Amino acid sequence: MAKEIERKFLVKDDSFEQLANPLYFHQGYLSSDIERTVRVRVEGTKAVITIKGRNSGMTRDEYEYEIPLYDAYEMLGNLCIKPTIQKFRYEIEYMGHIWQVDKFEGFNKGLVVAEIELSSENESFEKPEWIGEEVTGNPLYYNSNLISNPFSNWGYENEVKENI
Repeated sequence: MAKEIERKFLVKDDSFEQLANPLYFHQGYLSSDIERTVRVRVEGTKAVITIKGRNSGMTRDEYEYEIPLYDAYEMLGNLCIKPTIQKFRYEIEYMGHIWQVDKFEGFNKGLVVAEIELSSENESFEKPEWIGEEVTGNPLYYNSNLISNPFSNWGYENEVKENI
């Protein structure tokens, strides 16, 4: 069984952008149930379907499989819950770990979060200076919840950024 252990943080500023080239992601959800999510994602020129189980702390089951690009576009257009999610992902190596920074577009424009995948929940790591408040476990920031409650609806974008 595949396990995903990750921590999620808000990002303080855009200085991360100079550290990597972004890759455009377009993703949608076939299921956004709390017990399981089923996501279809186009990552540049490849596509994947991902099934994730319920979070238990920072850990959850995760299965991911490559699918034909055409099928992914069909599912995004015809089957996925609307709105879908568009974002640019930056992968940045820092002190032996890869940070994935997502800069959201569309209904979630203005939201920027960084994730780090770990090999265990108590693994230590160094945070880059552009990392802000930790939001691991806060369902507001789950991508699967950004379809039903996008960042543009939160109404306190500036307050969120000022409190980082």
